[in-house]
Amino acid sequence: MAVTATAAAGAVTALGLAAAPAAAAPTATTAARPGDACTAADLGTRHPYIKTTEVSPTITHFKGWYVTEGTTGQQTVSTDTTTVISVSVGLNDTIETSFAVEALSDVKATVGLDVKLEYTSTSEESNSVTWNLTQPGYYGFYKGTKKVTGTYGSLNCNRAQQDDGSWALKWTEGPGSGSFTTFTTLEEGAVRCQDSVPADSIMARAQALLDCGSAAAKADHPAGAVAPTAKQKPDRPAPHPARTAGTPAEQPTATGHSTRAALDCSTEAYKIAVPGKPLSWGAPLLADDGVRLRPSSIFSAHLDNWRLCNVTEQDGVLEASLWNWGNGGCATIAEQNASTERAVLMTVPCAEDDLQRFYIYRDVPGSPKIGVQNKYTGSMMGYDRYADGEFIRQYSNGRQDGTGTFDLTGV
Repeated sequence: MAVTATAAAGAVTALGLAAAPAAAAPTATTAARPGDACTAADLGTRHPYIKTTEVSPTITHFKGWYVTEGTTGQQTVSTDTTTVISVSVGLNDTIETSFAVEALSDVKATVGLDVKLEYTSTSEESNSVTWNLTQPGYYGFYKGTKKVTGTYGSLNCNRAQQDDGSWALKWTEGPGSGSFTTFTTLEEGAVRCQDSVPADSIMARAQALLDCGSAAAKADHPAGAVAPTAKQKPDRPAPHPARTAGTPAEQPTATGHSTRAALDCSTEAYKIAVPGKPLSWGAPLLADDGVRLRPSSIFSAHLDNWRLCNVTEQDGVLEASLWNWGNGGCATIAEQNASTERAVLMTVPCAEDDLQRFYIYRDVPGSPKIGVQNKYTGSMMGYDRYADGEFIRQYSNGRQDGTGTFDLTGV
């Protein structure tokens, strides 16, 4: 809902600026589900949760091979690639962020299989299969795996009003969802049409590729490779494209910085401070510097003062641009660093750009504690250590030690 400057100020005031009790220690949230309780220390964190999963035995390498009397024994066969499976979370298959790693770890726990937790592809596996054959016949040499796909959501800690009118902090489904793909360790072997195999197994999928009812399967062949049937032709013959630092599938598209946006800002200015301590977000004077933790003083020149602009609210979560009073810029993550873990928060000329938009998760009324999330990257804002001059950075899961929770206090 678009709001006027006055209404924006009112929406921000509703955050509550009274002193609050010290934040509790972060909760163990690896198994968090929507509706579970969280604490103020979790406001700056984010976790994936698995919504759906599907496991399907898949043949990745295959070769038809005919064995005659006198050619039994150990055979080493170079198979053809039939299906390429690559590990990915969203569109970003680098699997370098803690959010992606946690999502795949949750997949492993959900399906009860030892799946890949890092980027890899079945095309990177050797295609050679060695097997000892004791009987003549038409064989399928294969490699296969259990392909695991599904969808995930994103959980953030935010205040929620109870039926009795009171407020509590709960894990709620936030922005950021997508699909994932991973797979188990490759299995290899050789199978004949007449072999009895478990239904819906990797071996059964390989046996189906033999196309046992076809004329090619029933015909006599010289010992060695058999020309592939229509069923055995690759469905993805090309290798997986080179990995790129892509934008997560669930995030909006960033726009350029060529035009300055006309912002509708609140009249109230705020400090975004470390709870109970003097350091707060300080914008830079130099364009190539970043937002840092700084002490507030008469010499701060309003670089520690921020206004919330173009404020909207949906399901209790504020969305706003963060305009700095001191340098006139808007907080952002640089576009070239959007997919980089620990990228530094910067300020640039304000524009209509989702890299400059932030979700604000709030503690219960009466407390100024908030968590801040970039709309485009999905990452939470935090810092590596409490120190004068320390950068504010983005973390895909937030800082699990509670250092992503800040105080939003009026000045």
